[in-house]
Amino acid sequence: MKRNIASFISGLSIGTLGGLIGLGGAEFRLPVLISFFRFSALDAVILNKAASLVVVASALPFRAQSVPVSVFSDHWTVILNLLAGSVLGAWIGASFAVKLHSKTFFRIISAMLVIIAFILLFSHSMRAESASFFAPGLVQTVLGVAAGFVIGVFASLLGVAGGELLIPTLILLFGLDIKTAGSLSLAVSLPTMLAGFARYSRDQSFAVIKRNKVFIIYMAAGSVAGTFIGGRLLGVIPEYILLPALSAILFISSYKIWKHK
Repeated sequence: MKRNIASFISGLSIGTLGGLIGLGGAEFRLPVLISFFRFSALDAVILNKAASLVVVASALPFRAQSVPVSVFSDHWTVILNLLAGSVLGAWIGASFAVKLHSKTFFRIISAMLVIIAFILLFSHSMRAESASFFAPGLVQTVLGVAAGFVIGVFASLLGVAGGELLIPTLILLFGLDIKTAGSLSLAVSLPTMLAGFARYSRDQSFAVIKRNKVFIIYMAAGSVAGTFIGGRLLGVIPEYILLPALSAILFISSYKIWKHK
């Protein structure tokens, strides 16, 4: 029971951290699963993805209260463009993950956390006036598929929703404002995560969810509550303090995972 309570508190704290910057917190949940709860790399990624699915699914109705449904219908081509690459990328990423040696997987996770840390530092401050560098057409479509593929692989290997990559892509490649990008990222994330989840379910390692179903329910519940709380506190802590602090957490987590045995 103590472990389940710790799982809920961890999820609550992590969800709040993520909610403060408009993310689900999976980037911070993964290091906790590995370093604190001592799961193997693959087990941690699968459990992280299970919790992330719950968080993303619950975020959609929350987001719908402040963003009209027409946003999705108005930009359905953008959603399909990214999904054309991300679903395949998620499947391939999961197929790759289940074959990795544990130490190699830890190193990959460590490197990806560093990438996310830099993204938090340098791209999260983009604003609505950002404009696409590419006019709508074949080049933009091809780049959208390629970006989606990379994001899908990334999301599967970390068990995250991929919002930290999707939002900058939607702003820079398609010229969307940050509020619209945040909503569309959820519409792309959910099918992408389901594709990766479906691939993981074909591997025997997927049994980790059955063995830890109560644990992950507590963590997912805490994460949803934390994300909601963090969303209400959004903007309370200045970004020039919050983002470097969260990036520092990821850098430290990356180092600990790199050294993990």
